[in-house]
Amino acid sequence: MTSHIRTDLHEKNRQSWNEATRAHNSHKGDQGAFFRGGGSTLFPEELDLLGEVKGTHLVHLLCNSGQDSLSLAALGAQVTGVDISDEAISFARQLSSDSGIAASFHRSDVFDWLAARDADSPRFDLAFSSYGAIGWLSDLQAWMRGVAATLVPGGRLVIVEFHPFAFQFDPQWKLKYDYFGGSPMLEEGGVDDYVAESGDGLWPQGTTEGVRGFSNPHPTYEFQWSLSEIFASLLAADLTLERFQEYPYSNGWRGFEGMREGADRRFYAPEELPKLPLMFGLSARKGTS
Repeated sequence: MTSHIRTDLHEKNRQSWNEATRAHNSHKGDQGAFFRGGGSTLFPEELDLLGEVKGTHLVHLLCNSGQDSLSLAALGAQVTGVDISDEAISFARQLSSDSGIAASFHRSDVFDWLAARDADSPRFDLAFSSYGAIGWLSDLQAWMRGVAATLVPGGRLVIVEFHPFAFQFDPQWKLKYDYFGGSPMLEEGGVDDYVAESGDGLWPQGTTEGVRGFSNPHPTYEFQWSLSEIFASLLAADLTLERFQEYPYSNGWRGFEGMREGADRRFYAPEELPKLPLMFGLSARKGTS
């Protein structure tokens, strides 16, 4: 099967994420104290789709700096996190130590990590991916096959993601990008400081000022995947879709001009626009035979 994995572009993205991660975490204060005090960064949507995680072996793919990973570990899951960013994984490991919440973190391109697994590698009850992860995958079908291979029979993949429909728009709600995937999309400005831009939306304790005027010197290459491509990749990996939901808001992320903040750090489109799908969630199960 032909591979379309673009490790060269993943490496450029790694550099951009290393720069941005330092800025992102500068706005979140004492995160160790937040978790020691029982704090959690999880939203109701992922908790609903994941179900009971206590006692499960869970892999969090593209886990960023580990805040959601540690929130899941605090609920009793045995968590493994994987991310390409050196800064993110270094921070996650330190946060695990500072918070007293145990989890295992691996710095790797997720495609390399999946490919390195063999018949003796441990398998997981749950694989989890969320909030802006799919857009960094250059070969969605290869990723889905790799994820399916990490699951025990009957194990599940849970995804909570920003809706591909939303990524057709620029920040001013003007149609700009193709809905259907194709060539990698170059973003000259790289990963921005979306934590600062979203205010308190992305950090339940409330953000601090941190880095000001962040500008990323490293561009990124991102990948648009339609819902049909996501579903086709699930089928090709022999995963059975059990739940699928769409939401007219985005959790934590104020990604567009004029977004209205509702309850529970949810952001909606401006009132003058119709209700739009800004996020989706799904659960898919591996067969038992």
